[in-house]
Amino acid sequence: MYIDFDKLPDTARVWVYQANRPLTDGDIKAIEEALQPALHQWAAHGQPLLSSAKVVENRFVVVGVDEGYSLPSGCSIDSSMRTIQEIGRQISVDFFDRSAAVQLADGTVQTFALPTIKAAVAEGVITPNTLAFNTLVKTKAEFLADWRIQAVNSWLKRYFKTIAA
Repeated sequence: MYIDFDKLPDTARVWVYQANRPLTDGDIKAIEEALQPALHQWAAHGQPLLSSAKVVENRFVVVGVDEGYSLPSGCSIDSSMRTIQEIGRQISVDFFDRSAAVQLADGTVQTFALPTIKAAVAEGVITPNTLAFNTLVKTKAEFLADWRIQAVNSWLKRYFKTIAA
């Protein structure tokens, strides 16, 4: 059953899918029109799942499910991933992009492919204080509290030299 994302409890499990390019208004409309009915019918072993999704920063799709209502199964999670893949095919977007997504000083979201991160750090484009999007959040509460974190506190920290005190 689909509900508004804000009505999911803070304990809801979330998955973040990162687009390999900015999403247009048309893309967002297509995503919403495809996801709402799919999530309305989403079930695990015949039990409906209380779920929602939202597009964030014109770059990410966040899917959430209230595990207190019904637990998703491996098959139901696979089903949701196939839905995201199909939507991606329809709008020519890769939602399984594993680039680093950061928010630049001007507020824009930019992604850096893994081979280019080291150069972006060396050039000062990505600094320890650059805001990185934490696509590894596991719950809605984590998403709300730790969605944007400093790059030095993310998996990007390996690219910064440690300064001895």
